[in-house]
Amino acid sequence: MTKAHPLASIVPMEAKLVDALPEEEGWSYEPKWDGFRAIVSRDRDAIKIMSKSGKSLARYFPEVVALLVATQQRKFAVDGELILPVAGIVSFDALQARLHPAESRIKRLSIETPAQLMLFDCLSVADKVLLDRPFSERRQKLEQFHANEGNGALLLSANTSDLAIARGWLKHGGGALDGVIAKQASAPYQPGDRAMLKVKQRRTADCVVGGFRRSRDGPLVASLLLGLYNEEGKLSHVGFTSALANEDKAGLTAQIETLIEAPGFTGKAPGGPSRWNNGRESEWHPLRPELVVEVRYDQVTGDRFRHGTAFVRWRPDKAPKQCRMDQLQHELRPSQLTDLQTG
Repeated sequence: MTKAHPLASIVPMEAKLVDALPEEEGWSYEPKWDGFRAIVSRDRDAIKIMSKSGKSLARYFPEVVALLVATQQRKFAVDGELILPVAGIVSFDALQARLHPAESRIKRLSIETPAQLMLFDCLSVADKVLLDRPFSERRQKLEQFHANEGNGALLLSANTSDLAIARGWLKHGGGALDGVIAKQASAPYQPGDRAMLKVKQRRTADCVVGGFRRSRDGPLVASLLLGLYNEEGKLSHVGFTSALANEDKAGLTAQIETLIEAPGFTGKAPGGPSRWNNGRESEWHPLRPELVVEVRYDQVTGDRFRHGTAFVRWRPDKAPKQCRMDQLQHELRPSQLTDLQTG
């Protein structure tokens, strides 16, 4: 049996969520790519791609395994992110679709929509372990590794000490970025510790309330279903917000019950089995599109908020028809990766 790299199962260094990037000297900033975090290693013929939870991802990404087999360096361990562009857009859903039991499906998808590996830290090269070395030195080793091995699928993440550039990534990075990471240039790699800082993308959109769901244990509203008008002028479901104050729910329920009217959404509608409701269809009630709410969101996948949104405020001053899809900041296109790489 081939022996794996000594660092193959190391627990990745984590990041602590903060509201703003640190401004003091000595910090290094890089994009936090929206993909699968992975510790990737090679020890001669032993290739490992380990998820943050310690599970192997290698069988789901055979094209990445082939990429690692082709490297000239036969022993290394790096920290990175698996990302996957589909139809010109980096897609998290396409990554999730790879976690499938059928080998034939995985093989087909690996050819049709090959994944890429974005590198952002170097844990060892050859027989030299770098965990106790400062990030500035590890970054230099990573750049040398990429200079020798990099290609269109083995990518080097951007890195800067310029705070203005890092703030620009937050503003313009789109859905390809989960945020921006800050690392102390002098700090070692600290497995399992929240030794980095992360600022997540926080953007807002004005949405039409096209429906609602009630609480499981009573008639009060539990969540508002959000919609935006598409290019055809149809109201499509884009997500939800359940961040409603308990003391407001009775009054809000009474208000929106006067607006119950089909169809609510005239484009894409909510409903159907969901991983969040154990495969059961969740009942929802359509509303006349009269209420507008501002919500805060982090990621967009396709034309939907990937996660639940945070309630910001009601917008009685805004007409529902003004709430259009063009508000959303979509996923970054691979052709824009170079722009982020250079800042």
